[in-house]
Amino acid sequence: MDILRPIDLASWPRREHFEHYRERVPCTYAMTVDVDVTELVDTLRGTPVRSSVAQIWALSAVVNRHAEFRTALDPSGAPAVWDVLHPSFTVFNPERETFASVWTPHREDFVTFHREAADVLDQYRTASSLFPQDDVPPNVFDVSSIPWTSFTGFTLGIRDARDHLAPIFTLGRYRRIEDRVILPLAVQIHHAAADGFHTARLVTELQELFASPQWASGPAS
Repeated sequence: MDILRPIDLASWPRREHFEHYRERVPCTYAMTVDVDVTELVDTLRGTPVRSSVAQIWALSAVVNRHAEFRTALDPSGAPAVWDVLHPSFTVFNPERETFASVWTPHREDFVTFHREAADVLDQYRTASSLFPQDDVPPNVFDVSSIPWTSFTGFTLGIRDARDHLAPIFTLGRYRRIEDRVILPLAVQIHHAAADGFHTARLVTELQELFASPQWASGPAS
């Protein structure tokens, strides 16, 4: 069972920042970056591994390394941290031109995650509802994809986002710059949960995973 653990406010280094950006100047911010996925693409070429699932796993792996990206509010509104966040991601239905939002548990092991996520994508690729699963837990973060176009900037205009502390990721279409393959990635986060330093570290660690993708070279189906 995933647990939401209270934060000891007396010893929490972010207490003042949290209170400022939640109560006095509530705001979110967005960062759009180019991530080099050349090595990942080369590793996956000719294999049954789905690149979209590999991208989601890498995001989930980095998110779960850091408490600031697992910060949430408990029922009383006090800050707390989930033991784990699970990825919620989209699957497109081309006949309806709509998407469904689905989820699968975070797994440390990529092969297990790939199998389970691929099954979910296959099961709900013809879904007609936005949320076809009835077991979505409260501790999820969102990953969406716009594989039809690349972009250099992307911002979600979220109304009443005061209580949404989990990060939101948007992935774009690959583009080539000389001999490199670039993935556009937009990150949106509540400033009460994380500062630019934390988001920059997340991007750096994500880039490191993509640059050394041995984790994705195992068997998958």
